Parts: sequence; structure tokens; C-alpha cells
Amino acid sequence: MTILNHKIDFAVVFSVTKANPNGDPLNGNRPRQNYDGYGEMSDVAIKRKIRNRLLDMGEPVFVQSNDRKVDSFKSLRERAESNAALAKILKAKDVSSDDFVKVACEEWIDVRSFGQVFAFKGSDKGVSVGVRGPVSIHTATSVDPIDITSMQITKSANSEPGKERGSDTMGMKHRVDFGVYVFYGSMNTQLAEKTGFTVEDAGKIKHALITLFENDSSSARPEGSMEVNKVYWWEHQSKLGQYSSAKVHRSLSIQSNKEDPKSIDDYTIVLNELEGLRAEVLDGR
Repeated sequence: MTILNHKIDFAVVFSVTKANPNGDPLNGNRPRQNYDGYGEMSDVAIKRKIRNRLLDMGEPVFVQSNDRKVDSFKSLRERAESNAALAKILKAKDVSSDDFVKVACEEWIDVRSFGQVFAFKGSDKGVSVGVRGPVSIHTATSVDPIDITSMQITKSANSEPGKERGSDTMGMKHRVDFGVYVFYGSMNTQLAEKTGFTVEDAGKIKHALITLFENDSSSARPEGSMEVNKVYWWEHQSKLGQYSSAKVHRSLSIQSNKEDPKSIDDYTIVLNELEGLRAEVLDGR
């Protein structure tokens, strides 16, 4: 296993068709929007999907959602204590943060990728350990302002016995009719050295990005309504990189070429190549 020894930047372009990519629980679960009307998908939601894809690939993941977990543990504490070395550290009177981080990063790919805050009640002082991960991901933002369609949904079955059969209002359902989003990310070599993040790990993240919406369907995101269109992958030739991440990310330009775009074909994607840094362009699956 080779520790990542060169900086990596990446960008993902994806389209949304009649789906809710990331509902806002503080706004009736409407698709997230900024104040200018552009759609957003949080970095937390993106990392959740990457973790799910890593689970599908058989990788050990620490932060598992209840509906996708592959073990019987009911809490992060239980999952941590399932590792004998971590259980021993948690029971010790003086918790060694460095030892804790080392074991956790070796055990779980999401910890050595994204980092993690471990805050458990253990010894007299408890455990509070923070890990900074080398993989950073921005919030996804739509290329154009989005239109949100809302519909009222009802149920036709009684929840409780003894009531007359009828349709009772359940609430509202919201969707984005069509939108193209893009998000960016980077992989930092200095933090990779600290967590043990490898070149092989970077390849697994890359595969997860290409297949980001596989096995991710729900009533809010029907199968095929979310599609990765392109993944742009820049591998620098040094630890710090030839260019800043901001300059690399700006080299990708996406614009709609129709007043009311309805498909990814209605957008023009231009990649301005930077001298000495070539982007690998991959189609989503």
C-alpha cells in the first residue's frame, strides 16, 4: 500500500430529473436552495452516498446509516469497541489519542478519508479525539437556478382502527424538474500521511464518484432520476500540486445553451487545460 504522494483534485457533474437530491428538514424537506435560487446538495449528503458506495464495494465503513448498515451495532461506540485494540484504549485510564487515531484509520476507510470526531464516555476523562481527513468535498451547486414542483400527497388507508375509511392528507412532496449540478473536491497529501490514506484508497473514492447514485433509489429519488454525467480527475505531479485547487476547479466551465434546458445535452462543458496538468475525463455509470 502506497501512501498518497501527490495532490489530487476532482469535479463531478450530475443531473437531476424529477427528484429531490437533498431535502432541507428545516424547510418542509424542499430541495435545498441558496438565496439566489440555485439548487444545493450538502457535502454531508455527498459523503453519505460515497460511504454507501464503499459499503457496496465491501469496504469497512465506520459511519453507517441505519438503513444501510451491514453489521448489528446500534451505535458508533459499539462499532468502535468491536475493534479489540480500540476497546482496550477506551478502557484505559489515560487514553492515547495518537494510538486511537492510528487504529481507527487502519480499520475504517471513511475515517482515513474524511476524518471523524470520536466523542465517547469512556475513562474518567472520557474520549474526545478528532481526525482530519485528506479528502475534502464542496457543497454541490446547480449551474442554473432551479424550479421546484410541489404536490400534495394523501393516504387511502386508516392508520388507526375504528375510523371510517377515507383519504387523509399526509403532506407535501417536492422535486426538482430538471437541473445540472457540480461539486468539487481535493485530496491533501500531508493529511494523507497522517491518516494512512493510500493511492488505492483514492482509486476507491474515484470509483465511488463514478457510480455515486447506484443503489441509492428512494421515493424522493426514483431509479434513474439522479445521474453522474462526468467526473474530472486531476492528478498533480507533486505533494503540493502545480496549481491551487481553486485554479484547477475554475478551469472547468459549465453553461446552459438554451433558455429552458431539459437535458444534459442542453449544456456546454468546457475544460481549459492547464499547462503540465492533464485531466482524466470519465463518464458516469
